[in-house]
Amino acid sequence: MQMLIEKAVQGDVESFLELMNINSLAMYKVARAILSNDDDAADAIQNTILNCFQKLHTLKKLEFFKTWLTRILINECNRILRHHQKEHLPGELPEAMKQDPAIAEFEFKEMLNLIDEKYRLVLVFYYLEGFKIPEIAEFLEMNENTVKTRLARAREQIRTAYLEK
Repeated sequence: MQMLIEKAVQGDVESFLELMNINSLAMYKVARAILSNDDDAADAIQNTILNCFQKLHTLKKLEFFKTWLTRILINECNRILRHHQKEHLPGELPEAMKQDPAIAEFEFKEMLNLIDEKYRLVLVFYYLEGFKIPEIAEFLEMNENTVKTRLARAREQIRTAYLEK
């Protein structure tokens, strides 16, 4: 992977496309955790790929490529959210997420419906993407203790919801 990143930074388009292909599922999961539908997620991913291609030369440490890519994606998703702010009420689960059983993590998505919106992205990063708490804190620009607290509260909300069923 490191060699692929090096080639991409040096301008090898094929290596860049391979990197995007390798990270496409992870980008989709992150975008869908933030955005309300597949169209917005696709737009965010497309804009992220374009931004990454244009700014790849600014990547300082190659080992942080995935972190860098994810941060660009989160910023793009947030831009789209701001654009659609009037269309979605805060705390409302996006309709498309409720109705899309084709995603492999169907049970995880059901679980996400049980918790507050501010905990969803932390859970996706931690459990689906396998990021560590310091990385999540960096992505979301928050304190590590805040990430730990959100994980704990999300787990408690899930536990409570399942006990009520």
